[in-house]
Amino acid sequence: MFSKDNWDEILQALTANVFRTVLTAFGVFWGIFILVILLAAGNGLENGVKKGFDGIATNTMFMWSQTTSKAYKGLPKTRRYDFRNSDVAALKQAIPDLLYVSPRNQLGDFNGTNNVVRGTKTSAFTIYGDYPELIKQQPMDIIKGRFVNQQDINERRKVAVIGKGVISELYGKEEESVGTYIKINGINFMVVGVYASKQQGGNAEQEQKNIFIPFTTFQQAFNYGDKVGWMALTANDESSITELKPKILEIIKALHSVNPTDERAVGNFDLYEQFNKVQSLFNILKVIAYFVGTLVLISGVIGISNIMLIVVKERTKEIGIRRALGATPGAIRSQILSESIFLTIISGMLGIAVATGIIALLNMALDSMPPGGNTMFANPSVDLRVVFVALLILVGSGLLAGFIPAQTAINVKPVDALRTE
Repeated sequence: MFSKDNWDEILQALTANVFRTVLTAFGVFWGIFILVILLAAGNGLENGVKKGFDGIATNTMFMWSQTTSKAYKGLPKTRRYDFRNSDVAALKQAIPDLLYVSPRNQLGDFNGTNNVVRGTKTSAFTIYGDYPELIKQQPMDIIKGRFVNQQDINERRKVAVIGKGVISELYGKEEESVGTYIKINGINFMVVGVYASKQQGGNAEQEQKNIFIPFTTFQQAFNYGDKVGWMALTANDESSITELKPKILEIIKALHSVNPTDERAVGNFDLYEQFNKVQSLFNILKVIAYFVGTLVLISGVIGISNIMLIVVKERTKEIGIRRALGATPGAIRSQILSESIFLTIISGMLGIAVATGIIALLNMALDSMPPGGNTMFANPSVDLRVVFVALLILVGSGLLAGFIPAQTAINVKPVDALRTE
């Protein structure tokens, strides 16, 4: 390895036909380049999608009541029922693995249909009645003041947390919002906090047009009694909400005399299940990237092996002379393998370097984009371990590419080699 003569011989052999060497090396260069780019693109897409989940407790499901589809205990089908405050306590007591059980109520649909008045300005927003733990389940940044707290719940305070979108419609440009009052359906609420959505794009703009008030205040102010519109349930990190879901639905059905086999009566959305599906998709994309990159790399290795066979044939007489002068089969094999490994590693490292440069330029372009301008692609990169694996693949590929030509070289008899013209 450290012999200058050996390196001179390797370089001389590879530069004897530069054009052929470059074309041969391009196969390995392209294979490792494609592998790194595909893995980086997959990571970038995964990071972009996961950015949309930023701040969300993904081990969460949402549950709401619907009409029944089966008769049960003398009760007719198509019966409508509502969740109650007691359901929340029952779930917490029966399932200790639930970290949060957050009852929620809502006025208006997701586009806002309720009149909210401040001074001479009127607009429509969605009003939510929530508990303090919601902020740990739903992504938002409190940029001024605070969120709803337990004291607000206990004392049924008429306080509100508003989004930046609400401020843009009800307040002046430099006007202070915290400490002011807004009127929701004719009832005054004091603004105690302002939030901004952690999401990006159009979703963030819409989510910032909501108003949050204490759950207990909502029930009292808008005559909801002990009615619960829907719930957000989050499991402990050691548990899966998907695994807990059958027991949750069983308890709710029992509490409201719903047929245990009625699949329509309790609506639900399992965020954890959906998140795992997305994660599985990215794992499949990663396998495809490795598969495609490896196939292209193998084609490059086959090209190197073929060229090395041609090189061995061209140097048959040289090999015969070296064998006649006492060169061992190991020395001949080592020389051929060294040339193959050197060509493979150089072309492969060049592929990694070029791919890394392109990824760096892409990251610079993404960083220069305005906030919210990119929602599906973020920080394309390749793990350092992948680079080390690629290096090992290159060394193994070089050995593989040079093995058959090396065996061919040492099988040449000195006498036959010397006869070669």
